[in-house]
Amino acid sequence: MKPRELIASACVPGHTAKIHCYHHDGSFTFWLDRIELMSSRVHESEEALAQLALESLGSPKAQRVLVGGLGMGFTLARVLKLVDAKADVEVVELVPEVVQWNRDLLGHFAGHPLADARTRVTVGDVQAAIAAAQGNLDVILLDVDNGPEALTRPANDGLYNVHGLAAARAALRPGGVLAIWSAAEAPPFTRRLQHVGFRVEEHHLRARGLKGPRRTIWVAVRPAAKGSR
Repeated sequence: MKPRELIASACVPGHTAKIHCYHHDGSFTFWLDRIELMSSRVHESEEALAQLALESLGSPKAQRVLVGGLGMGFTLARVLKLVDAKADVEVVELVPEVVQWNRDLLGHFAGHPLADARTRVTVGDVQAAIAAAQGNLDVILLDVDNGPEALTRPANDGLYNVHGLAAARAALRPGGVLAIWSAAEAPPFTRRLQHVGFRVEEHHLRARGLKGPRRTIWVAVRPAAKGSR
């Protein structure tokens, strides 16, 4: 059996734990101490996050998309396949080393989405990017932490509490879509989204086809203003 090789580690701002990048038998994994966060072999639910959101948006196609959490680039890559040549896609990643690992080590798995001319990379907290938006985003995708009820970084609660969700709603244009990935179900979170005024659909899928752990994706639409088309 081939051994797992530690490639690099990085500190996570606002967290005492470290994120580790491992290589094993041609694939890469990210771990937060003893918690496996993601793998280059298992990424269907990350791609589904983008697919479900952009399908829910409908027509016209999204022109401004904010992706919270780069990961291994699979969500970003799917966005780029679904938007047109004029789209502006900003990906916000908290850990600068994760951006560098995507550039230097594993970008080929997702097709090098960081090299796409439509991609803008911001190193920082996605909460700041949401707060800076002026109601002109078409789509916000959040794959941050393990989901709204399984926080590994306490500061991420600011994304998923009522105030954070209200800020996301305000950052979207009427008809815009907020989609959130989670490693587990969280019925209270569905009600929280509805409480701040979203129209919500909850999707359950497997991490890899019909196999692997169950994942949950919420697709929350900011209703269009009455009388608009």
